[in-house]
Amino acid sequence: MVFRYSIASNGCNIHRNVMERNENEQQFSRLVREQKSTIYTVCYMFSKDEDEVAELFQETLVNLWNGFGSFEGRSDIRTWVYRVALNTCLSADRKKKRRKTVPLTMNVNLFDDTDADSRQVQMLRRRISRLAPFDRAIVLLWLENMSYEEIGLVVGISTKNVSVRLYRIKEQLKNMSND
Repeated sequence: MVFRYSIASNGCNIHRNVMERNENEQQFSRLVREQKSTIYTVCYMFSKDEDEVAELFQETLVNLWNGFGSFEGRSDIRTWVYRVALNTCLSADRKKKRRKTVPLTMNVNLFDDTDADSRQVQMLRRRISRLAPFDRAIVLLWLENMSYEEIGLVVGISTKNVSVRLYRIKEQLKNMSND
């Protein structure tokens, strides 16, 4: 519905504002459709719980919407989405550590993957989840085939620092036990 009513006294044009809002909403919807897998990938690196991932995803969308109007395009939109998602998840991770929770466990494995590839992926995921949140983020971006320069832009460190950190993280992952 488009309103065609102008208020001359304050110079505000409701029609134009409604049209601009609809355009912003359409652009945002397109952004979410195009970057949905990116957002989910970041959220899954910070939680194994499906409900928590959904909460992180929603919180990321809220933060993206709040910053959408002020995005200046100085970086690639994908880099900006990664950064917002990453900061949202890191912030939620810090909040979660401050809260006391009681885990609910079920003795049912809904995803009983027993082939060698699945076991290896699960082992890698368990090891990555034991890394510090910042290191987890760097590995996530590297696994997404981002260049060192792009990773640096997302996490706010130099390209050289990305290279050094990734080397150390890989060594740390190799030296972890399978527990």
